[in-house]
Amino acid sequence: MSQFPKAFIFDLDGVITDTAEFHYLAWKQLAEELGLSIDRQFNEQLKGISRMESLEKILALDSTLSTMSNEEKERLATKKNAHYLTLIEQLQPDAILPGIEQLLKKCVEQKVKIALGSASKNAQTIVEKLGLIDYFDYIVDAAKVEKGKPDPETFTTAADYLDIPYSDCIGLEDAVAGVEAVNSAQMFSVGVGSIEHLHHADYVVEDTSELRFDDIIKQYQMQREAGKSTTAK
Repeated sequence: MSQFPKAFIFDLDGVITDTAEFHYLAWKQLAEELGLSIDRQFNEQLKGISRMESLEKILALDSTLSTMSNEEKERLATKKNAHYLTLIEQLQPDAILPGIEQLLKKCVEQKVKIALGSASKNAQTIVEKLGLIDYFDYIVDAAKVEKGKPDPETFTTAADYLDIPYSDCIGLEDAVAGVEAVNSAQMFSVGVGSIEHLHHADYVVEDTSELRFDDIIKQYQMQREAGKSTTAK
């Protein structure tokens, strides 16, 4: 087991950029077209899960929609994505969250591989719009896996492609399901957000501006040496 990680695997939404607002507005528009209403509190349930899982949660708000065919569900999911793609046209590099590009540069400098592990089928498009595509050695999106988070497949797929042992990988996530996926993959998990919600991560920072390469490496090495998690508030 290496005492220095060989790969960082980043979640996209909430870690590299925040397109959660665009997702919310797109789902809200679709819900209204179905005669349903969702608010930001309900939207918390949709974070970190797949498009079809999100749609199922919305349809469950009206029992009369329970008999909808899979074909119709696919049509609605595609329609939501069209709304979303229209909204993200405005994405620019200034939408990169604080500290992220510096962390990516440090990974390159230290010859640590970089992958993206996202539930979004639009992951590559978003990374290109942000001007970050050249940093990534591999991108795993929803089209490359059968099981979404909290299943570890998103992260193990990235590590397998890079040919790196799971224990030598660090996964960065802002969602509970994402941290569960990283942990299930036996990787070192870094949570971005509230310690209250992400207490199961190996290391937690409140926001991306606190994601410093040297601090993450130190926590990773401490865990490897002690064989237990360390969490920073």
